[in-house]
Amino acid sequence: MQQRQATLFSISKAHETQLQMSRRIVFEDRLPADIRLVAGVDVAYAGDFSIGAATVLKHGTLDLLESKTALCRTRTPYIPTLLSFREILPITSSINKLTLQPDLFLVDGHGFAHPYRCGLASHLGLVIGKPTIGVAKNKLFGEVKERSDWDVEYLKHNGEIIGAVVTTKTDSRPVYVSVGHMVSLRTAIKIVKEYAHDNRIPHPLLKAHEAATAKKRKIHIKSGINR
Repeated sequence: MQQRQATLFSISKAHETQLQMSRRIVFEDRLPADIRLVAGVDVAYAGDFSIGAATVLKHGTLDLLESKTALCRTRTPYIPTLLSFREILPITSSINKLTLQPDLFLVDGHGFAHPYRCGLASHLGLVIGKPTIGVAKNKLFGEVKERSDWDVEYLKHNGEIIGAVVTTKTDSRPVYVSVGHMVSLRTAIKIVKEYAHDNRIPHPLLKAHEAATAKKRKIHIKSGINR
């Protein structure tokens, strides 16, 4: 099945699409003056299915206001640098179920810090036309070239700043922050640090991960899958 999917999916065309999309990324803040709602999105997998999760939290208090999941058959194989094509459908499907309208989305993945300059966070932002920030657990691309502060290091490629390595919790591994769409890198770093609350992962993403994992657990119990 995976091999058949790979033959139907053109890697070269997907990379070209990413390059074309990257030219449309907005690196300026297009956030409302008063951010009210922030969302986190994540994806989990159960067998041949992908589970998208979108959680909406109140800015400031980070109280959980809404949580939605969507179950989709996984249509694209896992291919490094092309994760967005695999996860965009379950994520947008979960977002479409929301009754609240978030001002900003935090995405479990890279944005501009990507070999083709358009990872999942940028792909999503361009599709939904909303501000997005990429927050990844591991580095995909780039080198640390310059320290900005004790807890922030810039991620560069060929002299171009493509993201930042941000330590959100003392004595913990950093996260990799990059512009998704309609947010400046400076603002992205500030928001990620604010929403982390001394956790490694920002709170909206933790809630999205919990929602996706809970749905996955229910699917396993219902289908008798033991994993």
